[in-house]
Amino acid sequence: MKITTYSYPRAALIGNPSDGYYGKTIAFVFSNFRAEVNLEESDRLEIVPGSRDHLKFNSLEGLVNDVNSYGYYGGIRLIKAASKRFFEYCQEKSLKLDEKNFRISYESDIPNRLGLAGSSAIITAYIKALMQFHDVQIDKPHLANLVLSVETKELGIGAGLQDRVAQAYEKPVYMDFDRELMEQRGFGEYVPFDADLLPDIYIAYKIDLAEGSEVTHNDFRERYEKGDETVLRAIDEWGTISETVYKKLQSGEKDSIGDLLNLNFDIRSKVMNLLPDNLRMVETARKCGASAKFTGSGGAIIGTCPNEDVFERLKTELANIGAAVIKPQIVNNG
Repeated sequence: MKITTYSYPRAALIGNPSDGYYGKTIAFVFSNFRAEVNLEESDRLEIVPGSRDHLKFNSLEGLVNDVNSYGYYGGIRLIKAASKRFFEYCQEKSLKLDEKNFRISYESDIPNRLGLAGSSAIITAYIKALMQFHDVQIDKPHLANLVLSVETKELGIGAGLQDRVAQAYEKPVYMDFDRELMEQRGFGEYVPFDADLLPDIYIAYKIDLAEGSEVTHNDFRERYEKGDETVLRAIDEWGTISETVYKKLQSGEKDSIGDLLNLNFDIRSKVMNLLPDNLRMVETARKCGASAKFTGSGGAIIGTCPNEDVFERLKTELANIGAAVIKPQIVNNG
């Protein structure tokens, strides 16, 4: 038996980073890049290193470049941690696992450490493969929770649910992480909707701005835990903005959400310390006539693009500062 599964990068359209703070967001996944997992039965359980698990280098400079691209950890720790959490989840839920081993390999071309949820894409694809291999069913909300627990509980990475929800549903999703729902049942209210309701969107990213979400969110989390009024007010504002955008999309007013995306970022810039190059990407995109905000923790931006002329200007002007621009192929499964 050979199983191949995929998962895709996530783009946060609106509301981030409120998902980890009982907020509201909209996010989707797109297929311009993907994580792929191949799993086949074997005599022993074997994890095959992927392209981000280098142990041999041509030079010291090559090692440094690898660390700059992938950090100090590759994908094997994700596979190990996901294996442990999947096994524990099945034990907790009294789900029987077949007594058979497998060989697992993975690859991913998702730009790394740019707020596109590349790590959770690998984990999601792998757990989907394990579910098929062992004939285990996990519904989408609990799959998202399981993937998140791999990073937060097992690896100590600061992260929120929206990435994993979007990757579990593989469709644009409006998410309300209502505190009462989260505390009662462990997940929020997730409403998938058709990608055709979205306006024309671009995504831009700059590889040399790579930085893990654990770096970006820690200070914000501490301030939230201390009851910082500025932080709490920002979370409330992001929730209101997300709800407004969702209503506009549902009523066919998709071309009027750009200013709200800008507002999402403007609030963020007041409550978080942002790298100058990240700010420059946003400012450059706005000067071209597009809206702009972070897709996640930084290194990549997202916005609405009113026409092809603006998109061509985006490609030219952002290329001048070292950023690539794409039109996301939004996944619309189910």
